[in-house]
Amino acid sequence: MRVVICGAGQVGFGIAERLSAEENDVSVIDTSHELIQAIRDSLDVRGFIGHGAHPDVLAQAGVDQADMIIAVTLYDEVNMVACQVAHSLFNVPTKIARIRSQSYLQPHWADLFSSNHLPIDVIISPEVEVGELVLRRLEAPGAVDAVRFADGQVVTIGIDLGENCPVVDTPLSQLTELFPDLQAVVVGVLREGRLFVPRSSDAMLVGDRVYVVCKVDQVRRTLGIFGHEEPEAHRVVIAGGGNIGLYVAEALEARGSRARVKIIEMSRDRAIAIADRLKRTVVLHGDALDQDLLQEADVQDADTLVAVTNDDEVNILACVMAKRLGAASNMALINNRSYPAFAGTLGIDATVSPRSVTISKILQHVRRGRIRGVHTIENGLAEVIEAEALDTSPLVGKALRDLNLPDGIRIGAVFRDGKVIVPHGSTKIAAKDRVIIFATADKVRQVEQMFRVSLEFF
Repeated sequence: MRVVICGAGQVGFGIAERLSAEENDVSVIDTSHELIQAIRDSLDVRGFIGHGAHPDVLAQAGVDQADMIIAVTLYDEVNMVACQVAHSLFNVPTKIARIRSQSYLQPHWADLFSSNHLPIDVIISPEVEVGELVLRRLEAPGAVDAVRFADGQVVTIGIDLGENCPVVDTPLSQLTELFPDLQAVVVGVLREGRLFVPRSSDAMLVGDRVYVVCKVDQVRRTLGIFGHEEPEAHRVVIAGGGNIGLYVAEALEARGSRARVKIIEMSRDRAIAIADRLKRTVVLHGDALDQDLLQEADVQDADTLVAVTNDDEVNILACVMAKRLGAASNMALINNRSYPAFAGTLGIDATVSPRSVTISKILQHVRRGRIRGVHTIENGLAEVIEAEALDTSPLVGKALRDLNLPDGIRIGAVFRDGKVIVPHGSTKIAAKDRVIIFATADKVRQVEQMFRVSLEFF
């Protein structure tokens, strides 16, 4: 696949890194000499210095031969124009743009991005995606990661195992014996920096982070079995009243949540503006690192503090302070790729990465085959993929025990006719089934092949 990426920042670099590692033909455009030089030095891609929306620069990057353009510069307008130019002048089949301003995304302006106006096939809004991820984490207290598949009927959760985990040192094969009616499958284990798909004889250890695929109504029970019985958050403090903080608060109000929410916002004008939009949320003006203000927000009695300011260090310190003051749990928005590795040692329970969320959303449309959803795990060490099985798939019609799936791949659930099937050795995948599958990074290409589309399909 030939892909042109406009923007060599964190997201653009991350996408280029993933696609080039999978032997795609990738070109990256950015106005920054330093960013382009860094990407040339680090990755097997072509780098071009220039404006991503200018036709001559796009032509230099080979957009006339591209299958896809991905516009993820810092500016919405550049991303939109880049897609328009790629469509009008170069007839690029697939156009993806990151658009951050919520003004463009209002429902009554939905026709703006139609083929007759601004022809963008896929719009990525990092603030909305991150806000939804925060809301999912609030729904699954105790999980370090949570993402839904199969129309919300299947959830993949990440769980840290502590000393109080009742199934530590238990081989996976015994979990079925101990909990025969548990609708969940352990698909991945992160241990000392290495992510792998466990065998049935493997036991989980204290300090492991396990990834489990389960039915949505089994999430709380699954968390309890793995030693996490934290109550649902009813008292939430949000540090940062930007787009993400506001989105989370508005969503909690709109969904009828019983949670009592308070927002701390540094800018007085912004605090007044969001206070006018929110009905039940208390908005406090001040610094999220002010201990007196945190106590005024009753952080000492909070079930969770969600730190989503634009500053990683503020988010980390706010979480640390909240925990010291008595908050039951915390969650930090972190952009820097290096920080999440040691966040746990500081007492941070969960981190959210806009970069990872955005890349996951884009990969959903880059992956070959009938891919319905993608979620990256641990900065790209693995992916959870939801794919539709076609008649031509080598998975169809065979019992799972006979498929001889390679190490690094595990099927977590099958979604058929609106029902979730927890896979066993005798399970057979049928055409049109939606399969939720966990794959380490080096096995993703094999998963794509399993769900490939034959020429006869067209």
